Amino acid sequence: MTPLDRLIASQMGEQSGRLALAALAAAGVGAGAVVLLGLSGWFITGAALAGAAGLVAAHAFNVLLPSAAIRLLAIVRTAARYGERVSSHEAALQALARLRPRLFRGLASGPPARALALGSGEASSRFIQDVDALQTLFIRRSAPWMAGAGAVAALSLTSLASPWAALAVAVGLGASLQASHRMAGSLGPVGRRRLAAMGGFKNRIAAHQASAAELRAYGLETWAISDVMRRADRHDALKIEIEMTAARLGLVQAGITAAVVISVAIAARGAELPLAALAILSAVMGLDAMAGLSVAARDRGEAEAAKTRLSPLIVDDGQPAAATDATLSLRFGGDQTLVAGQRLGITGPSGGGKTTAIERLMGLRGSSRPDPAHRSRFAYAAQQVQLLDGSIRDNLLLAAPTATEAELWSALDDADLGDRIRAAPHGLDTRVGHDGMRLSGGERRRLTLARAYLRDAPLLVLDEPTEGLDAATERRVVERLSLRLDRTGQGLVLVSHRPEPLAICDRWLTIDGQTAGGALRVAPATALVRSLRPRAPKAVAVARFESR
Repeated sequence: MTPLDRLIASQMGEQSGRLALAALAAAGVGAGAVVLLGLSGWFITGAALAGAAGLVAAHAFNVLLPSAAIRLLAIVRTAARYGERVSSHEAALQALARLRPRLFRGLASGPPARALALGSGEASSRFIQDVDALQTLFIRRSAPWMAGAGAVAALSLTSLASPWAALAVAVGLGASLQASHRMAGSLGPVGRRRLAAMGGFKNRIAAHQASAAELRAYGLETWAISDVMRRADRHDALKIEIEMTAARLGLVQAGITAAVVISVAIAARGAELPLAALAILSAVMGLDAMAGLSVAARDRGEAEAAKTRLSPLIVDDGQPAAATDATLSLRFGGDQTLVAGQRLGITGPSGGGKTTAIERLMGLRGSSRPDPAHRSRFAYAAQQVQLLDGSIRDNLLLAAPTATEAELWSALDDADLGDRIRAAPHGLDTRVGHDGMRLSGGERRRLTLARAYLRDAPLLVLDEPTEGLDAATERRVVERLSLRLDRTGQGLVLVSHRPEPLAICDRWLTIDGQTAGGALRVAPATALVRSLRPRAPKAVAVARFESR
């Protein structure tokens, strides 16, 4: 049993009360609908015959009890339907509310290669469409109870007219059940392809959204729209295939119902006319109660496909974290060791593997069993800036949810962004837009730097922290970074091509970007980088340009 199966089973246990109530209500709906329509047919037919027999027969016919029973059944059926919907959907929503955090935790704490292999659109599809597909495991769980109660009621009422009528209904119910089962088997592969198509569609949307400025610059908006629509059409075609299969099942079940009605009418020809009407209408509603199983069968294919896609991303809770030494000491291979408080500058040719090296250092790459305790040693500002579509405060609190406002301003000041945010009308509540689009490139980078400052970790890892900044801003950022490190005692690993930030480092290491056969030679697990050569930082002249 996979962790996802155990999680679903545990949620079934937690929601057992709601699911039991939904099952009881569904049984009431199934049986109530059959008895309601059957009794109505008997009552209408009996009343018509009594009226046709004359005034005496009409007065002798008791209309009060049947009509009262019909009204009661209508109220019970409506209340049961409402109770079934509320209980089953509440159980599903409660379960999904626990599933999504587990999914995110599994994705964040699992092997980095697995998370990095998912595009943003695909990840969104897993969190939304795939998880939503699992709710049918809870919502449709009451369908067998509705179908069973309806079948029992239909068989009981039709047997009043003739045992052969009940037999015809039983055969029809079996045929309907078999048709639903066959549809579920055929929809499984289609459901998997549809979910994968939705992931591809969302991935393409995210990619084009990130490249919107370039697409406009090159006049490729029409191509981008067509590219997205091709994937949308692929998804829609699969959705249509699912609905067409469901429609074909509906036709089959309509044919089964027609055959059963004719058979029941023939079998009940010797019974009184009101009983024959009761049997025919009860048979119709008994087969209609099986429609819930057809819907459940239609959704089961996608639910199973979603389980297959989500299972690798769910991990068991309570896995013990590896022990971590209080003193940070990282060995790079050979005699190269980084201890707490040291500052290491890493440079090298573009594409030489500097970012890969620090990601290996932090356990973000090359680890099939990541150690959360090891990751907690690092505060990281990546080269690729990622911001939430929220406020400045929202983005900073990601690193330190309990940080005070004074701590937020201190981090912004150390990133040379405090004055800019104070000048904004809403201060810390200033919205940054989608992925920080309302900020300049330099402001986005410095906001990411401030966020890294807020994380309480012994080692600060910065990847090109001053890229895109002008010389004066870069100088202020580097000076404040050095002062902050002196104040906090944090160690530093800094990747940069620029001399200004590298100058504050105690050691300067170069990563050799040699390639073999056009492919980067990745360092083995025992050596995080292929070549580590300590150097003293050199003074480099920087040309400065002033705009007038």
